[in-house]
Formats: sequence, structure tokens, C-alpha cells
Amino acid sequence: MSLKPIIGITMGDPASIGPEIAVRALLEEKIYNICRPLIVGDAGVFQYIIDHLQLDVSIRPVQNVAEAKFERGVIDVLDLHNVDLQNLEWGKISAMAGNASFEAVKTVIDLALNGEVDATVTGPINKKSINEAGHHFAGHTEIYAHYTGTNKYAMLLVEDNMKVIHVSTHVSLRQACDLVKKERILEVVHLLHDGLLQLGESNLKIGVAGLNPHAGDSGLFGTEDEQEIEPAVQEARIQGFDVEGPVPADTLFSKAATGHFGGIVAMYHDQGHIPFKLSGFKWNAQKGQMESVKGVNITMGLPIIRTSVDHGTAFEIAGKGVASPDAMILAIESAVQLCQNKKN
Repeated sequence: MSLKPIIGITMGDPASIGPEIAVRALLEEKIYNICRPLIVGDAGVFQYIIDHLQLDVSIRPVQNVAEAKFERGVIDVLDLHNVDLQNLEWGKISAMAGNASFEAVKTVIDLALNGEVDATVTGPINKKSINEAGHHFAGHTEIYAHYTGTNKYAMLLVEDNMKVIHVSTHVSLRQACDLVKKERILEVVHLLHDGLLQLGESNLKIGVAGLNPHAGDSGLFGTEDEQEIEPAVQEARIQGFDVEGPVPADTLFSKAATGHFGGIVAMYHDQGHIPFKLSGFKWNAQKGQMESVKGVNITMGLPIIRTSVDHGTAFEIAGKGVASPDAMILAIESAVQLCQNKKN
């Protein structure tokens, strides 16, 4: 037991599917076979979810990591006592829910920095609720970067053959175009290469997406590809990386899906997220629910390990008992893998 890493898992927004997918993930025997999971959040919320959905598991509220016993069937929750259940409404934006989810994230970061947990896994948060609570961050990635003092970081999405890192994420599309610079692209190539190694990947070939249609078509549709992306790729090759690009995005992602690339660099949020989610998210029209929601978000460049589900709060199905824990399970498994490779 002592050799298994302790994984701190945040509850996410208490009005979302976050608590449900955390509980459902910890119902899986394989999770306890590979790690010692500890949920960070409000124990009352988890007890309410268990009672409401009639799940065969119980809650053990603890005040610190040392009190946790990590026994399957009894979920350890580091209880923050920060949710008023009488005022909690599923699927609703609120400052209370935003503050509770933020405090869970801040707490798990502190635990990791202090060496009390080996890795962190985050449930989905609502950015509007977080900001209404007075915590002005664009998302998890920015919170982690701020509280760990990290300047060079990037979002890496992982699902089967699709491993996508981003030059920019939570900015406007107009700003995203301005952020396509040689130095940043080269920085992200380095982070992706490190991520592939930490994930134990043998295919280290990196594909770099173009920004404009047809990667600019020799300047006909824009100059960023020639002036910023291509020089970054050339410099990366000089530094010894196996890099191809700029490749038109519509070609790049179809090649990545076949395993041609070990990982790819997307220029902005939606360029990477849309094909990634098409790969990992499957809707069952007959049942009217998600059949699988796969995909892990890893923040590269941090001094601590952070993985996350790569989906949102899904307010529309919160509390209905139909949320898929697939992404949470994968996020926990990825965190364990990163712990193992870090030790090696």
C-alpha cells in the first residue's frame, strides 16, 4: 500500500457532475489497485450524491491526509465544509459553488507542493461561478500556474493516438492569432516532448499545425505560418527534435488519429479541442446520453503533477445519475503513470 501514490482528487463544481464522476470512478476496484485516492471537497456534497443516486459506498470525512485509510467502499474526503446544501442547486451558476470548487483546487495544490499527495486530479469547474466568487482566473491551468509560480506551461490533451498541446488556450480568437510566435511555439514543442517521455511514449514525432487555411498557402492566406511557425519548426529540428510542420490542420489531425505523430501542437484552443473531443466523446442517440467521455487534460511545465477530465460541468445532466466517469478514471490512471515515470 505504501508504494502506491496518493492522488488528490478535487470535487469540481458541487452543482455539476464533478462529485458524481469522482464517486463513480472510486467505485472501480482498479483505482484502488493502482493508487490511494483522496477526494478534496465538501463531504456533505458527496454524502448527498451517494444518498440521492443510491450508490453502494460510504464517505469517511477526514481533516488531513494522515487520517485517510484508502479502503475501497469507503471514500476518504478531505472535508472543507464549504457548501451550504440547502442553497445548492444542481446545474446553477453560483458564487458559493464557485468558491467551493476554487478552494478545493487551491487546497490540493498546497498538498502537492507540501509533498502530502503525489499527484493531483481535478474535476470540472465553472469559470463563471469561480469569477463570481471573486477568483479571477480563466481556468484550472491558470490557477495552477499562479499558485505554483510557473511561467512556462501548456495544456496537453491525451486520448489514445490523439495527444494535443496548445500554443494558447483561454483567450479570444483574435488574441490567439497574435500569440502565434516562434518563441512560444518552440517552448511548447519542448513541453510536448517532455510530456510524451513522461507518458512512456516511444513515438516522439511531433506535428505542428498551421494557423491559416492550407498553412497560409505560401502567404496567400496569411503570413504567420511562414514568419513564425516555420522558423520555430526549423529551430526545433536543429535542436534535435523530430518535427514536421506547419501542416494544414485538416490534414494534421487526420494523420494524428492514425498514430503517424506521437503528439501534435495546436495553435489555439478550439483548433485542438474540436478534433480531440470528436475522437473521445461518443453520444448514444437511442439512450439519450453519453456512451463514453474519454480524454485527459495534463498541465505541462508545473513542478507538481496535474491531470484532469477534459470536459465541462455538464450542468444539464447534473444529479441525474447518467454522467460517465470514463474521463475521471483515465485522468487518475494518467496521474499514476506520471508518478511512476517521474520516479523512474
